[in-house]
Amino acid sequence: MPKKSKSCRESFVTMTEMVLPNDTNTLNNLMGGRLMHWMDIVSAIAAQRHSNRIVVTASVDNISFSKPIQLGNVVTLTAFVTRSFNSSMEVYIEVTAEDVPSGKKIESNRAFFTFVAVDQIGRPIDVPEVSPETELEQELYEGALRRRQLRLVLGKRMNPEDAVELKSIFKMD
Repeated sequence: MPKKSKSCRESFVTMTEMVLPNDTNTLNNLMGGRLMHWMDIVSAIAAQRHSNRIVVTASVDNISFSKPIQLGNVVTLTAFVTRSFNSSMEVYIEVTAEDVPSGKKIESNRAFFTFVAVDQIGRPIDVPEVSPETELEQELYEGALRRRQLRLVLGKRMNPEDAVELKSIFKMD
């Protein structure tokens, strides 16, 4: 029986937090660990929404902290599943920060998290396929296989020679 397919929109999640003093470092900027915690939550909700299953974090791609988020900013995190494989799902997260009094918004972070859907005893379980609809969703969907292969190669779970999608980027034979 073929796997059911769901649109990216069905997994879309938005989460909003305010940066309070307990969330900041001595420079009054949001601590990176607190932001990663929020990113893990919002992306887990997206993965659960897509799979209708319990999910566990399998990997986190590069999170770079390009612009600091300041005390008092309102942080909006958006996440959705870009592609699913057998039991795993790649989730894309965007983080924006807003200084409400001035109305100034900045894009602060982007990342990809990978989750695995599991049954009640923790065994991986199949998830629905993803059907991208928008141009952004299609672009992220197409790049997901390369990102997956890169994660597997870096995690020593795939030989570089077997990473066909990565080889195509570098025109390797």
